[in-house]
Amino acid sequence: MQPRADLLIRKARVIDPATGRDEVADLLIEGGRLTRIGASLDAPGAELFDAEGLWLLPGLVDSCVRLPEPGNHRRGSLHSETRAAASGGITHLCAAPDTDPVIDSAAVVRLIRDRAMRAGFARVLPIAALTQGLEGSQLAEMATLKDVGCIAVSNAGHRVQDALVLKRSLEYAATFDLPVIFRPQDSALSAGGCVHEGPVAARLGLPGIPAVAETVDLARALLLVEATGVRAHFHQISCAASVALLRHARAQGLPVTADVSIHHLLLDESAIEGFNSFCHISPPLRSRADRDALIQGVIDGTLDAISSQHTPLGSSAKLAPFPSTRPGISGLDTLLSLTLELVQRDQIPLRRAIDALTAAPARCLGLNAGRLEDGRLASLCIVDPTASRLPGEDWLSAGRNSPWLDTELPGVVRLTVCEGKVTWLSD
Repeated sequence: MQPRADLLIRKARVIDPATGRDEVADLLIEGGRLTRIGASLDAPGAELFDAEGLWLLPGLVDSCVRLPEPGNHRRGSLHSETRAAASGGITHLCAAPDTDPVIDSAAVVRLIRDRAMRAGFARVLPIAALTQGLEGSQLAEMATLKDVGCIAVSNAGHRVQDALVLKRSLEYAATFDLPVIFRPQDSALSAGGCVHEGPVAARLGLPGIPAVAETVDLARALLLVEATGVRAHFHQISCAASVALLRHARAQGLPVTADVSIHHLLLDESAIEGFNSFCHISPPLRSRADRDALIQGVIDGTLDAISSQHTPLGSSAKLAPFPSTRPGISGLDTLLSLTLELVQRDQIPLRRAIDALTAAPARCLGLNAGRLEDGRLASLCIVDPTASRLPGEDWLSAGRNSPWLDTELPGVVRLTVCEGKVTWLSD
């Protein structure tokens, strides 16, 4: 990161859903802290950034990111992936625990935080393992992991088969007021599948994963949340039935929140036609009706946040026959642009879209981020909404596994400031 310096941003359209602000204004950062927002500010000696015609947003908070470090460096590093995040206006990354080694010890947490700090592009917020080694049998040392900086606990995509172990894990997490993150998918119902169980899978002869694989596991989790009172967040919701279950749970007052990947809002099962392995993800892309329900869930707030579901993969990961390719899309470089694509299509209102990328994921996980407040270390981005880009021309993630590399997308980030320091500046 560049050293902190006073910065005066002039004539930006400041959009902050958390405070209801949407106005053309100046913004002043002094000593790394946001000190004033208003008209015609003056700050002798401050660096000037002319943002006329540009949008100034809170720094984006990505609630669902898989980072390659510690682990397989062929899929990138904390340096490469946090730099990609900064170029996309993302200032805070919630890192899943299924690294190698798993995030189930204080030593691994310190390693991640130290390397992210040295990289200096974005704040990495580790999510701890719910059970040791993600094996689903022994509870992780949640109190210790919280003390060293973990913001939540999760078993990632590894289902805890034993309901008693899961119940005790939730009770233990509730004791320390740690949110538990679920990724609902029943392992038996999804075994061997690689795409949504539907007409496209049948036509292509590919083994399917039914939507009920998600809803069965989601229903189980909701019952245990009700029994334990733990705060729960659900990652990567993919089908209409799950949206309905979450809507009912929230109406009943359960402490639950949820996110959806940007890919599931833009694509459906038809994207895999021609055995397009770049659209092989988990959970799979589902029907058009499911996609419509997900969009409505974002609009009405049943699905709080939009995430990148970032999964960088090596160059050979998508080259095998479709069922043998690795699932995942690299999403940090395109999260903001793809969300603006939904706004341009009039599918999600602008303010709600920005909220789903900033304040909403921060609220879900209890983070002090995603909003513009006086006195706080400044985390923000400045976006040119009229500019467009071909992501593949300036791609920064080490994983180039994306179906949008050669697609013209709206929105170019001109400046990113993370906790008072400039982490990205483009022409």
